[in-house]
Amino acid sequence: MDALRSIRGMNDILPADTSHWQFLERQVAGLLECYGYGEVRLPIVESTALFSRSIGEVTDIVEKEMYSFEDRNGDSISLRPEGTAGCVRAAIQHNLTATPCRLWYSGPMFRYERPQKGRQRQFHQIGAEIFGYATPDADAELIILLSRLWRILGIADAVSLEINSIGSSEARADYRAALVAYLEQHRESLDEDSQRRLDSNPLRILDSKNPDTQALLNNAPALVDHLDEESRVHFAVLKSFLDSAGVKYTVNPRLVRGLDYYNKTVFEWVTDKLGAQGTVCAGGRYDGLVEQLGGKATPGVGFAMGMERLLLMLEACGQLPRPRAPDLFVVAIGDEAQRAAMAAVEGLRDAQPALRIVQQLGGGSFRSQMKKADRSGAALALLWGEDEVAAGEVTVKPLRDGREQIRVPVASLPGQIDTLLQQHLQQHSH
Repeated sequence: MDALRSIRGMNDILPADTSHWQFLERQVAGLLECYGYGEVRLPIVESTALFSRSIGEVTDIVEKEMYSFEDRNGDSISLRPEGTAGCVRAAIQHNLTATPCRLWYSGPMFRYERPQKGRQRQFHQIGAEIFGYATPDADAELIILLSRLWRILGIADAVSLEINSIGSSEARADYRAALVAYLEQHRESLDEDSQRRLDSNPLRILDSKNPDTQALLNNAPALVDHLDEESRVHFAVLKSFLDSAGVKYTVNPRLVRGLDYYNKTVFEWVTDKLGAQGTVCAGGRYDGLVEQLGGKATPGVGFAMGMERLLLMLEACGQLPRPRAPDLFVVAIGDEAQRAAMAAVEGLRDAQPALRIVQQLGGGSFRSQMKKADRSGAALALLWGEDEVAAGEVTVKPLRDGREQIRVPVASLPGQIDTLLQQHLQQHSH
C-alpha cells in the first residue's frame, strides 16, 4: 500500500519551524492587543454565497481558486479564501458593528492555485479590521501600526508602502467606462489574461505583470482624474497623517487590489526580497461591504498579511529567532532513580513553571543519556543514580562550560536552580 502524503500545496509545519511561527504570532498579537484590537476566531468553512457576494463573481478567486462543494444537505459551502468576508459576517451576525470596534483574526486560508515559494493552496494570514469609522484616521492607524510591526520584526528597511485611492463606486464606474473605451482600441495588443479581464474586471488590468500591457497603460486614462471630491479629500488627509507620523510611502496610481469590495484607500507593503511574490501585506477601505452582506451601513477598513511570506522575509533579513534550548535535561539510571527523578522534576515544575525541562524517556546507559543531554543544548543536566536516590540529592552538571558538578538536596533544588542558571548566563555573556 502506498504511503499517504499531504495534499499538494497543503504543507505540514514541523517543530523545527513552529517556533518561528509562534514568535511571529506572538509579536503580531501583542502589538494588536496594545492598539485595542480584540481577537475573533472564525470558521474555516462558510457559505459560498458569502464570498461570491463580497469578493465578486468575476474575480479570479471566485471563478478559479475557491474550494467549493456541496454538503450533505445540498448547500454550497467553501473553504475560506480570505478573512475579511467571514469577519464581516460574524460582526453582522453578533451585532458587533452596533458600536465602532477593532477586530483581528488569524488562521489558514485556501485557494486552488499553483504552489510556489511563498504561495500555497493552504496558506495562513493574520488580518485586522476596523468597523464604524469613515474617517481617514482609521486608515492611518492601520498603516502606522504595520509600520511599527516591521520595526519590531527588524524588516522595516526591506519593505516599502504603496498607496492609492480608487474612489467611490460611482467614480470607478466612470473610470471603468473610460478605461474600457481606451483598451478596446488595443484589444489585440493585450495579453490573453487582460483580454479576458477587459470583459469581466477591467480594473485588474492595471496591475498586469505583462510588460507590453503595462506599456499600453502608460497612455491610458488615469484613475486619479476620475476621483470624486470626497475621495480626493479623504486621500489627502490620509497622506497628511502618514507624513506627520513619518511613514514613507509611494502613491501608485495603478494599485487597485483584486477584490470587488474595496473603495477609497487601498495599500500594499511590498518587498524585493521574495522574487515574484512581492506583496507581504495589503488592505484598504470597504465602506459598502457590511451593508452589501445584509448589515446596517457601516464603514470598514482592514488589512491581511501572509505569514508564509513574512517568515520568508524574516529569514531573508536574518531576523528569525534561534530555537530556545531546554534549561535542564534530566538523566536517571535505573527504575528507582527514574521514579525519584520524575517526582522531583514535577515538584521543580510546580515551583518554577517557566523552566524548560526535558526528561530522558526509555532509560539507557549513562553515556547514551549524557550524549542526548549534550545534543539537547540544555545548560544543565540533573543526574539521578542509586547514590543520589539514597541520599535524597541530585547531581547538577553544567554542560556548556568547565564548572564542576555539585550535589544538591532535592528539597532545595527549586531555590538553587535560579542561581545555577544565572551563573551559566554570566559565563556565556562574556
